[in-house]
Amino acid sequence: MDTSRTTGIGHWLQISSLALLVGIADHGSLSAGARAVGMAQPNASRALRTLERRLGYQLVTRTRTGSQLTAEGKLTVQWAREVLSSLDTLWTGAQALAGTRDEEFSFATSMTIAEYLAPGWIRQLRQQDPQIRTRMRVMNSEDVIAAVMAREAALGFVETPDIPPGLASRTVRSDQLLLIVPEGHPWAQDREPVSLAELAATALVERETGSGARAFLDKYTGSSRSAPLVEFNSNAAICQAVAAGLGPAVVSRLAIDGAATTHGLIQVPIAGPDLRRELRAIWRPGRPLPAPAARFLAICGTTQS
Repeated sequence: MDTSRTTGIGHWLQISSLALLVGIADHGSLSAGARAVGMAQPNASRALRTLERRLGYQLVTRTRTGSQLTAEGKLTVQWAREVLSSLDTLWTGAQALAGTRDEEFSFATSMTIAEYLAPGWIRQLRQQDPQIRTRMRVMNSEDVIAAVMAREAALGFVETPDIPPGLASRTVRSDQLLLIVPEGHPWAQDREPVSLAELAATALVERETGSGARAFLDKYTGSSRSAPLVEFNSNAAICQAVAAGLGPAVVSRLAIDGAATTHGLIQVPIAGPDLRRELRAIWRPGRPLPAPAARFLAICGTTQS
């Protein structure tokens, strides 16, 4: 009996097998998929058989004209692409965090931007110039502003609407804050818009003091808000806490779109206009940005949605 299915996929899954499966989908045959990922065909055949055995279903059928994905295989390829993309994001972000102090370009960024946007920007910068080394410093918006003001970072990215007058800024992305609640919460049952007054009077699962999302919500409600139910320093932790039933939260749409799962999260409308905000790049004016920073800023400005 193959016990791999009961011991957790992380104990046996080979990333090369997922890349092979995607290669078969993209190139139409096992041999072409194997060449695309640099794997010998005999090894590719064994890897595919092992993957099918451990998953418990057939992924590919061989025909005279090539390899055809089964219905289960097509669905698995979609999941595999997401896994490979996430690994690429992990590697890009980790390399930036591990950059040495003599790198050519260092920037500071708030958590939401670091989690969901910065890795893609870094990847584009390296595609343009592989020689540029990048170091990413992750902190809340308040600390990003302090780092830029102190010239500890040439360029910063923040979520807060409160930009000091001594800094230049540029919008790099529009974002929306959404109210999410756990299943079984009274707001989830009613599905009626929650008023700003009710939102302000409710203890929420929130980011830490100094975060841009918290500053934006403080400014948006226009009144004193209840103290947080609990504080976390990442959006992923907040989503997990809400899904676990801890309480409601207001988070970036980027966090919802990027969540590994939205199971247990119910989106509830807020009365009034959408909680839309601008994510901004900031820097000290008066002198040109270093060339890598200027190039990075140009990349950020072309990836808005």
